[in-house]
Amino acid sequence: MATLPIYRWNLAPDGFATRRQLRALGLRPGGQDVAAQLERPRRRRGPLVAYLYRIDRAKPVRPMTGGRWAALDRANTARRTCPQCRRDAGYVIPPALGTCVTCAFPDNAPEGA
Repeated sequence: MATLPIYRWNLAPDGFATRRQLRALGLRPGGQDVAAQLERPRRRRGPLVAYLYRIDRAKPVRPMTGGRWAALDRANTARRTCPQCRRDAGYVIPPALGTCVTCAFPDNAPEGA
């Protein structure tokens, strides 16, 4: 197994990009293996590593279909629905809380709720 080329931060040659950089270009890795890696030195916890992919082998991002938009809408609705009172909270319910603020803190609820 060949080792990956390692480049220092901001010194990678042209033609490589991280996942986020590919996405900004409207591309995705498309099943290719990691081509290289960047390392940024840090003092305490070891180097910060970012994986690089070849831009010439990247594929276009798949377009969102009607079904995908509908599934995304259902998932976001589920994240906003309180499991206790079954109402749309109007915000994404924090996993640490588990319920809407009204159900989590009933003593502090406004009079009309």
